[in-house]
Amino acid sequence: MAKNSPIERRSLQLIVMTIAVASLLALTAVVAAEGHTASSSSEQEKSASYKNMRLLAQDTLGGFGNGGEGFAMRLTESGRRILYVAHEEGPKCFSVLDVTRPSSPELLSQIDVPNENVRCNSLDLSGDTLAVAHQTGVDQEEAGLRLYSVSDPINPSEVGFFDTSGPYSRGVHFVWFADGRYAHLSTGAPDFEPRRLGSDCNEEACDDQIYMIVDLADPTNPKEVGRWWYPGTREGDTDPAPEPNPGVDSGLRVHNANVFPGRPDRVYIGYLDGGVVILDISDKTQPEEVAILDYVPPSPGFSHTALPLFSRGLLVVTDEAVRDECEDGLKLLWLMDISTETSITPIATAPLPTNTFELCQGGGRFGAHNVYENHPDEPTWQSDQMVVGSFFSGGVRVYDLSDPFHPEEVAYYVPPAPEGSEAGAIQINDVYVDDRGLIYAVDRHAGGLYVLEMELPGTVGEGSPPSPGTGATLAQMPETGGPSLLPLVVVALLLSSGLLGLFADVRRWCASKGHTGSSET
Repeated sequence: MAKNSPIERRSLQLIVMTIAVASLLALTAVVAAEGHTASSSSEQEKSASYKNMRLLAQDTLGGFGNGGEGFAMRLTESGRRILYVAHEEGPKCFSVLDVTRPSSPELLSQIDVPNENVRCNSLDLSGDTLAVAHQTGVDQEEAGLRLYSVSDPINPSEVGFFDTSGPYSRGVHFVWFADGRYAHLSTGAPDFEPRRLGSDCNEEACDDQIYMIVDLADPTNPKEVGRWWYPGTREGDTDPAPEPNPGVDSGLRVHNANVFPGRPDRVYIGYLDGGVVILDISDKTQPEEVAILDYVPPSPGFSHTALPLFSRGLLVVTDEAVRDECEDGLKLLWLMDISTETSITPIATAPLPTNTFELCQGGGRFGAHNVYENHPDEPTWQSDQMVVGSFFSGGVRVYDLSDPFHPEEVAYYVPPAPEGSEAGAIQINDVYVDDRGLIYAVDRHAGGLYVLEMELPGTVGEGSPPSPGTGATLAQMPETGGPSLLPLVVVALLLSSGLLGLFADVRRWCASKGHTGSSET
């Protein structure tokens, strides 16, 4: 793997620190600003916080309201819309709902986990095949990928299983399946021994989940095609082991791995504490490195999703918040320049909410997590200008990327804490947008499914999607469109303790000053 030189590494750290400090300075400048005041007679919205978005319905999924990180939608010949929703953990694996009438979702059926050790955190759909991730503890049964036929959309039937269990494997954490043929997994493998074990980091296992391509042409007989792992993370690798994250060490593992029909020879990977990875998969038996951006540190780590916006030459990247009350730092949504794909360059972050400090102290996690990933093989909304993200206690948030140097928050919806939630706050885990422009979001613990409608300028009535637009490419931006970085460089140079320490101390500093943050409600 090509490594950055010391000068390149220091330059990258300065860029990342500068952009992140800009986010914090922008937050400081508006932290006392008055938030949006909710004014709704709806019982569900009385204590919600929102802007340019409204709640159409909430469904607790039959009392099993712990939504995971997987949505898929099937449009039937009769025009019914069937939504498949993954669960964060058992006893349910996934739920099947009819959302034809978004204001009245109907729970049709639920599939149980095969045993108490399995979580079905991720799923994806292409054609008649629904692929569902099965993650377990290390060296346990049922670790792998379970395949269902949804030729009868309401009653999925199991047709196959791809077993990835093994002495060092927890199975499949994430699945992307969008072309009817190849599934792209974050998974362990029976024959993959990670160099670092669970005792070496803050997880049950450190570097165990790699990128794997599986052929599902015959879902009754899935076959591995190829794999790739971060150099130095496998026992026996000649590359040196990567340095662990000095903050919250979550290991070097694949999280999301996205491949799009417009660029089927590339996969875009969030590789947790290894940063962002782009691979050439034109030969699926031998994926090859195109670029790696290891920006951990100074970023606090846990790179989760890397979403390419092809018409813009941009990459949207999220770093997942994995500790309650921002103990692992402020986790951001990044914009990165990939117009030269061999050189991934951070250029901006999405603005933080004005009540960020309050959200950090309000229970559970706060910060970036999933973004809607422009799913190509389903009846979905597509946009290279707008991005919709889940932010745990920050709810659902929508950003306009027309100016990629200055993303603008244009809508959000933060539900109240669901009844029975162990976090004591909403924990929006994932988001999905259909071709009507309707947003589906799930709470991680108890709230179940939320159906939301954006009310941005130019939208009329329920289900009318905002114009997706395309925005400008970096080359089309005026010379004055970029950020003014000189004063921020000076600030960044003064951060002798590093960005990680700054992020970790923000909440405690505000508490010591008696500041609780301004409210959006």
